[in-house]
Amino acid sequence: MPLKNSLFLLLAAVIWGIAFVAQSVGMDYVGGFTFNAVRSLIGSAVLVPLILIPGQKNSDNSEISEAAASTTSGIQKRKDLIIGGISCGICLCLASNFQQFGIKYTTVGKAGFITACYIVIVPIIGLFLGKKCSKFIWAAVAMALIGLYLLCITDGFSIGKGDLLVLVCAFLFSIHILVIDHFSPKADGVKLSCIQFLTCGILSAIPALILEHPQVSSILAAWQPILYAGVMSCGVAYTLQVIGQKNMNPTVASLILSMESCISVLAGWIILGQQLSAKEILGCVIMFAAIILAQLPQKDTSQV
Repeated sequence: MPLKNSLFLLLAAVIWGIAFVAQSVGMDYVGGFTFNAVRSLIGSAVLVPLILIPGQKNSDNSEISEAAASTTSGIQKRKDLIIGGISCGICLCLASNFQQFGIKYTTVGKAGFITACYIVIVPIIGLFLGKKCSKFIWAAVAMALIGLYLLCITDGFSIGKGDLLVLVCAFLFSIHILVIDHFSPKADGVKLSCIQFLTCGILSAIPALILEHPQVSSILAAWQPILYAGVMSCGVAYTLQVIGQKNMNPTVASLILSMESCISVLAGWIILGQQLSAKEILGCVIMFAAIILAQLPQKDTSQV
């Protein structure tokens, strides 16, 4: 496993973990829909130069296999790119907006860990698609539920509004991952991401204009968190993920990327001074253990 690839993925996880802070701070200036609309449009614009770079078309950033490229017509590939980009954008829009409003009512660290539940939710959804789950996965699910209880449920046996919103976000991100898994082998990765960010930005802008009436002055006041979320989280981190995952075991890659949950807790503590109780810290530890358990390579004699 190349060390350089691991470092790229770890850096992407760090950027995404700190992005939870940017999202939280951004809500002090603009509404959630406005924040996501602007950051997504910036993210789309950042990827345009990568698409226009000479020779990018022949690079390995595209996840299209040679066999698929030789049997699929240009029209079909363009159709897959557009449909895939829009589909991913719709999922990303729903997930990111639930997350954005959830962060408003919970801490950055808790939001990061609850969002990381997508790593456990994905195989559960896959079960309905005919994919079996191992005993390790079910154990991870049980541990994640225990961790969520300790992290989110108060003494009055109630779950916070923000925690619930972020939990919905984790489910939606799971669907987003499965949609990407379906379309990524059929379309260029950078172009697919560019279209998904553009779609997410446009869809988020509609409720933003109707409900939040954004003002240029407010957006400019939030320029730092918006630029970080747009340029670093969308543009830079995505590129690092594409480069880092090249020739790397996807199980190992996803485990490294899931470190964003730990980074979000540290970032919330260091930058925003947010504290977690002993019970909440124990919940984080159990959830992280569940994430690791869910990503362990499984021995399967019938299927590799």
